[in-house]
Amino acid sequence: MSTPVLAVRKLSAGYPRGGAVLHDIGFDVAAGTALGVVGESGCGKTTLARVLAGLLPAAAGEVLCEGRPVCRRTLAERRTAAARLQLVFQDPLAALNPRQTAAASLAEPLSIHQPGLPPAARHTRVAEWLARVGLPGLGNRYPHELSGGQCQRLAIARALILEPALLICDEPVSALDVSIQAQILALLAELQQATGLALLFIAHDLAVVRRLCREVLVLYAGRIVESGPVETVFTTPRHPYTRALLAAVPRPDGELPAGLPGAPAPAGAGGPGCPFAPRCRFVVERCKLEGPALQTLGLQQVACHRATEI
Repeated sequence: MSTPVLAVRKLSAGYPRGGAVLHDIGFDVAAGTALGVVGESGCGKTTLARVLAGLLPAAAGEVLCEGRPVCRRTLAERRTAAARLQLVFQDPLAALNPRQTAAASLAEPLSIHQPGLPPAARHTRVAEWLARVGLPGLGNRYPHELSGGQCQRLAIARALILEPALLICDEPVSALDVSIQAQILALLAELQQATGLALLFIAHDLAVVRRLCREVLVLYAGRIVESGPVETVFTTPRHPYTRALLAAVPRPDGELPAGLPGAPAPAGAGGPGCPFAPRCRFVVERCKLEGPALQTLGLQQVACHRATEI
């Protein structure tokens, strides 16, 4: 089998004052595929993205991009790795330098990572990517002169101009209008198909993940509680939390969706037992005393003691 573009093994991470946030995370992303990561706010999705991109250190475990470690590298090694693994943030306006034009924003990563590229070739590459993301002729505009959707297109172009192997998108459409969301998702799908790019897409909107991704991870309190093919997980969810997320999706008939009881456990919540136990309607005494391990059930992996019963 070929080496996955991204391989995560027993990853744990956190913040110095906040304790552990991610617990024993493991998964692969193959070339040309899209993996969705879903869960409520505070479950550890953004922390995962930042650790994978090398912006936060890992406390334990390993992150490999094309077989090479991402964590615990020198600054020079991290800069080299950044050309192969890029990140698109949730707020495009905040992610762009307000003092740089669109063209300058695209030229900067080329200047850093490909300093030997002739100015004429750099100018051509910038113009090509502006056109490719639907911003032809807007190279002289500043971020405040662009709409939110245009800023996100620019941020995507800036990430992809280096032709990375993996693009991590941290809720890149959640701040945009629904019609603009559809355009950005179509753009990402088109670019992925054209370039063979691997995509890790973080979102709280399950419909977005279902549209764009082939596989999905469900996070709760910094742990993977379920994973597998999108259609399998969303059609026959095995974990009570996945079921609750799907039940909370707004319905076309206007009927109010079911809500989850209680407050979400913060990422990194400790203590014995399953972190979802206080909110689970299938809870039994074992759930309160013993944390469930991931088990394979067909095409899915599920961390639930009662996955085969409910």
